[in-house]
Amino acid sequence: MQISKRLSGAIVELLVEGRMDVYWAEHLAAAVQDEIRQGSHHIRLDLSRVPYLSSAGIGVLVKLHRELRSIQGSFAVTNCSRTVLKSLEITNLESLLVEKQTAGAEAGQAAGESRVTEPPSERAAKRLEANGAVYEVYPLEPGAKLECRKIGDASPLERSGFRNSNCHAVQFSEGTFAIGLGALGDAFEDCEQRFGELIAAGGAIAYLPTDGTNAPDFLLGGGTTMPEAQVCYGVACEGASAQPFQSLIRFEATRSDMPITVSELLETCLELADSQQVGVVIVAEAAGLIGASLRRSPVTSNGTADVFAFPEIRQWLSYTAERAYTRSVVLLAGVAARGEIEGLKEWLRPLGNSSHAQPPLTGHLHAAAFSYRPVPKGKIELKESVRGLFEGQTLEGILHLLHDDRDGGPGRQSELLRGACWIAPIGTIRRAGTNEARG
Repeated sequence: MQISKRLSGAIVELLVEGRMDVYWAEHLAAAVQDEIRQGSHHIRLDLSRVPYLSSAGIGVLVKLHRELRSIQGSFAVTNCSRTVLKSLEITNLESLLVEKQTAGAEAGQAAGESRVTEPPSERAAKRLEANGAVYEVYPLEPGAKLECRKIGDASPLERSGFRNSNCHAVQFSEGTFAIGLGALGDAFEDCEQRFGELIAAGGAIAYLPTDGTNAPDFLLGGGTTMPEAQVCYGVACEGASAQPFQSLIRFEATRSDMPITVSELLETCLELADSQQVGVVIVAEAAGLIGASLRRSPVTSNGTADVFAFPEIRQWLSYTAERAYTRSVVLLAGVAARGEIEGLKEWLRPLGNSSHAQPPLTGHLHAAAFSYRPVPKGKIELKESVRGLFEGQTLEGILHLLHDDRDGGPGRQSELLRGACWIAPIGTIRRAGTNEARG
């Protein structure tokens, strides 16, 4: 099989030559998937030079059609050989897969100029290029600000000293996002040997158990029921309404071989929000993540002198030696700021070498990595995007993101290719059950 490509605006047109049997159909599927990974969501196939189409080939066409429709893209056959058209007519799939203006193409007819136009999409309010990426800004709730609520106390982590009195049962609404140390279970006793990195967003909670299974687990809310977790410490952000964000920012690297670092993305978010401190939730296609996760639950029964001392740290923390979860789709959540922010300073760590931000960029983010699924383009909803990941993809791992500068050089960061970022400035910061501090 030979596949040649041409571009027509946002449309990728593939001319296929050769049989589409069980073997070559998968070859075609891989070629289309590669186009999707490069950011193309509107695919057209010219099958005028395909002399044979098997049931396996038809199955691949239907699968590609469904996948692209699910991410607000499009897929169609623009020209058919006589044999291909007959196979699609027999299976009653002609109306689904073949574009109407070319449904009657005769065998051997040369591929003509495509009359396909780019599907309309909601126009972004602002579009700009910065730090090697293109950004589109969609306004959501002008003037929206987040309240950040600090849960528990992180200081027992250093000595592995968490106990029942440090544990908080916390429910998370669809409009709340949070990061911290926690577990899914009924009470402290049930979770004692499983506390690990936790992330919550869009009505879902995920965490990485430290019981040796290394298998991340999750819980989705349903209807009026909010998912609940046992939390040792964390920070949760929420707004005045169920939709707490000021803006949706779409981003894409201008070159696939030069991904966007998380620090570059967050710098741009701070500028667009015109704020020194923001809360963010991101769904993106990743080039790779850099971070760490706990190996053991930091409870009193596992107590030690200092979790972060050498060589004990090797037993307690697992670092990514190289970029992890490459070619995956990730859910990130957390807070970012310029410099130290009163009320959040114990949460903020350097996020990388800032190219232009003064004071330096700091923050705290967790990431959940899933099997690959293209992120739909345009204006999308956070809740539907998050639920689609948990229901349709495999949750592969959870990390606390880091700027890794252990070699003394410029350091390594997590990198993203394209995606969606929901942001809002942080307005108030308070500890659960105490008076609030204004940001």
